[in-house]
Amino acid sequence: MRLLLLSRQRRLYSTRRFREVSRSRSHQLSIADPLECALAITGTGPRLYVHGAPLREVDVALPRIGASLPGQGVAAVSHLEAMGVPVVNGSAAIRRARDKLLALQVLAGRGIAVPRTVLARRPEQVARALEIVGGPPVVLKLLKGTQGVGVILAETRAAVDSTFDTLWGLRQDVLVQEYVAESAGRDVRALVVGGEIVTAMRRQARSGEWRSNIHRGGVGTRVELDPAFAEAAVAAALAIGLDVAGVDLLEGSDGPRVTEVNASPGFEGLERVCGVDVAGAIIDHAERLARRLEPAAPPARLSSGPAAEETRSL
Repeated sequence: MRLLLLSRQRRLYSTRRFREVSRSRSHQLSIADPLECALAITGTGPRLYVHGAPLREVDVALPRIGASLPGQGVAAVSHLEAMGVPVVNGSAAIRRARDKLLALQVLAGRGIAVPRTVLARRPEQVARALEIVGGPPVVLKLLKGTQGVGVILAETRAAVDSTFDTLWGLRQDVLVQEYVAESAGRDVRALVVGGEIVTAMRRQARSGEWRSNIHRGGVGTRVELDPAFAEAAVAAALAIGLDVAGVDLLEGSDGPRVTEVNASPGFEGLERVCGVDVAGAIIDHAERLARRLEPAAPPARLSSGPAAEETRSL
């Protein structure tokens, strides 16, 4: 099978793992930086050029379009769709996932539990926003951000006002979100591929940090999701329209609450903590997408690498 991986960095863990799995299955994997792709619309239809050469025929594309990548990254995915290339995560779904407010609107509209959230744009809206979300403390979020960047815990009204003054001065729209105290310093990351849970881990923030992202020193522990959490994660991915999604959930006293759906989830931590071949599971789905096969068996365990931590139930 001929695969096209859209990735800005060839040295990324995920890029290396996709290359390893593709090689082990005798697939041809091409890697292209979406920002170096020329998108052409000709009299005979759309064409995509990489380093000046026309894109050769591919069976399926794997976009790795992070939240920090400019709009041209999503435009490259849209261009591939116009060319008739099957993609693992379509452009419309990626756009929905990248916009935190839009994603929450879609989730809430489908009846999926999310933290109470308000978009505040003027000083006179702050008091009402705090009342709605039950704070302070509250979580303040930029509409776009990843790996904990642009997420601030404001524990007092003074901190809220000061943060808003700064962010509004930078012309940033800010979400005011409920602080779920019972899940302070931890969350659950579930990986959904093709409407199925591949694996999940609980992330615990390091001492002195409230954000649980692995990139910020959080510690992961493999968990088996109970039905409520598994159903919420799968429903969230399907609502956004993603084939592959990293779904973040808080452990509220009244059940799971989805905080974010990531269209290009990193999976180094998941593979190392859970011992699951995530790259293989994603390429399994790419194969099914290209060949229209029925869902395959659950992903195999990795045969090498650091031992997974003790599995805990959730």
